Amino acid sequence: MADSRSVSKPKPQRRTGVREAAAQATRDSILKAATKVFAKYGYDGGSVEKISKAAKSYDRMIYYYFGSKEGLFIAVLEGIYQRMDDAEAAIALDASRPVEALTEVIRFVLGYYRKNPEFVTLLNTENLHKGRHISKSLRAREYSSRAVAIISEILASGAAQGLFRTDLVARDIYLLIASTGYFYTSNRHTLTAFLGEPLESPEAVAHWEDFVIETLLRTVRADDIQEQVNHSPPHDEDTTKWQKSQPAQSRARSS
Repeated sequence: MADSRSVSKPKPQRRTGVREAAAQATRDSILKAATKVFAKYGYDGGSVEKISKAAKSYDRMIYYYFGSKEGLFIAVLEGIYQRMDDAEAAIALDASRPVEALTEVIRFVLGYYRKNPEFVTLLNTENLHKGRHISKSLRAREYSSRAVAIISEILASGAAQGLFRTDLVARDIYLLIASTGYFYTSNRHTLTAFLGEPLESPEAVAHWEDFVIETLLRTVRADDIQEQVNHSPPHDEDTTKWQKSQPAQSRARSS
């Protein structure tokens, strides 16, 4: 005969981490909304009310997770830097082939700016504020240091193989690459009107990318500096000292 005594069912256990996951989802939603709002309206125009509405959240949640509007903006800036850093780290680079590796870095940077206009817009906004928000970040330098370290490794490999100059500074090459991608993207609309050329067309973008790659490779090439020495006219000692302190001039041809 079956036992008729009722067997109590175990109470369902609340899954651990559910609350934490929900909190993270809310935080991520606010960050995503803030990125779009700040990119569209700038720091001053990107109000807490607009952000909470876009995130389908509440003003108090922004203050709870980020402390203030400025704290949220700093988190947004850190986020866009981190995403670029993560994407850059995912590139398969072979430093033992420095020419190909440097070419890949250039293509990545130019392509990233082009595909992520919000990144450029947010940096423009922060530069209007003279960097006063990002300067308070404790994480910003982590992201730039990786990019410079990658280029440094490539340059060292190229110099060891006799392909690249030995007096190159990784930071300088990083700034040169970043400036060619950033300026072209941030000023594409005004430059299109000024030059009378559609700079966003696939042909124009491909041409600029090829030109930048050629220019950078000529700048770092070892035989470039030797060629300058062989063909330079006589000059006095002071001029020699000044020229040695300057980066090699790029003589990339226009195509």
